[in-house]
Amino acid sequence: MKKLILVRHAKSDWPEETEDFDRPLADKGLEEASSISRFLKNKEIEIDSFVSSPAVRALNTCKIFNQAYQLSIRTDEKLYNPSENNFHSVIYGLDDSHHSVAFFSHNNGISNFANSISEHIFHFPTCGVAGFEIDCDSWSEFDGAAKKLLFFYEPGKI
Repeated sequence: MKKLILVRHAKSDWPEETEDFDRPLADKGLEEASSISRFLKNKEIEIDSFVSSPAVRALNTCKIFNQAYQLSIRTDEKLYNPSENNFHSVIYGLDDSHHSVAFFSHNNGISNFANSISEHIFHFPTCGVAGFEIDCDSWSEFDGAAKKLLFFYEPGKI
C-alpha cells in the first residue's frame, strides 16, 4: 500500500518585475503552510519523502512543511506548470522504499491530476492538501491500482 499526498503551494505574492517562477510566498501563505503542516503532523499523517516543484513558492511551502517532518527534499521540474502526464512521470520515478510521498505543485495541474484519480471533484485552494491511498506495492503499478481519497484539508477549514 502506498500513499500519495498532493499539496498546492501556499498563497503567493507577485511583486512587480518578478517572473512567475520566482514568486515568493505572501505573509498569509507563510501562515497557511505552517498551520497545515502542523495540523498534518498532529494528525499523525506519515510522510517519507517530499518532491517539490523548484518554483520559489512551491519549494518554500515544502520547506515550511519540512520544519515539522525533517525529511530530505527533492525537486522535479515536471511539477512546475504540470500536466497530468508530468505527475505520472514523477510517480514512476519514485523509489519503492518510500511508502508515503508528498508532492508540492501548482494549479491547474494539481487539481486536474487529483480529479483524474478520484471520483471527487477538487479545486485546490492555496495550501490545500489531498491524501490518497494507492493499492499497490510498487509505484510502477500506480496506473492500474485502486485509489481511495483519505482526506482533503484546506486552510481556514481545519
